[in-house]
Amino acid sequence: MAAHSLYTYLLFCNAITLLLVSPCCVGLGLDTVRDFLTREEDTIVFSLIERAKHPLNLPAYEKHACFGPAGRRRNDSFVELFVRESEEIQAKAGRYQSQEEIPFFHSRVPFTLAPPYNFTTDLYPAAASVNVNDVIWGIYFNQLLPLLAKNGDDGNYAVTAASDLACLQALSRRINYGRYVAEVKFRGDQQRYTALIGSKDKDALMKLLTSEAQEDVVKRRVEKKAMVLGQDITLDGLTETGYTNSGQSSFKVAPSVVYKLYDQWVIPLTKNVEVDYLLHRLD
Repeated sequence: MAAHSLYTYLLFCNAITLLLVSPCCVGLGLDTVRDFLTREEDTIVFSLIERAKHPLNLPAYEKHACFGPAGRRRNDSFVELFVRESEEIQAKAGRYQSQEEIPFFHSRVPFTLAPPYNFTTDLYPAAASVNVNDVIWGIYFNQLLPLLAKNGDDGNYAVTAASDLACLQALSRRINYGRYVAEVKFRGDQQRYTALIGSKDKDALMKLLTSEAQEDVVKRRVEKKAMVLGQDITLDGLTETGYTNSGQSSFKVAPSVVYKLYDQWVIPLTKNVEVDYLLHRLD
């Protein structure tokens, strides 16, 4: 009975999540890519705000813990099991038919539930599988999560895990979209990129891909979004300042954390994906 209830809850959560998945890009181009990345900033900030509502809830992340029927000891944490089971349901519903979506746990569950759709395949086949999901998983739980959530345990482990999954999927989609960025840049300057790819010059590729001025714009923009979206709305339509009388930040997520997320992880990992994709672009 409990297992059936959990399955029903997961199915409901994932049905809602699937409604939020952006459609695969049509007519891949520089403007399409920029628009996608800008919209993903909103998704990421909102998902971080949602996770920050709950404390750390450390029991949800403990491996070899005893839970479930008869308190059976399990090798994976509750969050890992939640993500794995959620992804299997979403795989049945066709989430991973789109190249924009990459699961954290690969499954052989067949796509059986949703109506079929002919997604476009803008990526070069030999490079389409490039991703850094393993790195994203480690950074999220080991470095980002302690910056988001306060110490404590409110027992809402399922809701906490669902919030973690939303954050993970948003970050994965944004960072691994570097494949599309690389494809657009390659198409725009094939001769120069082909020469660097042929010589396997990673440093030169990274330099060619990098625009420090644009990166600075992105980091400052997401920081500002965290300020705007992370404030409470008052009845007269104004927003609070985001700071208490003591000078402490009262934003739902500290803007500095969002800035750091993009500065230290999102942007560097996206560029790593771009370089790895390009190195396989001529395979």
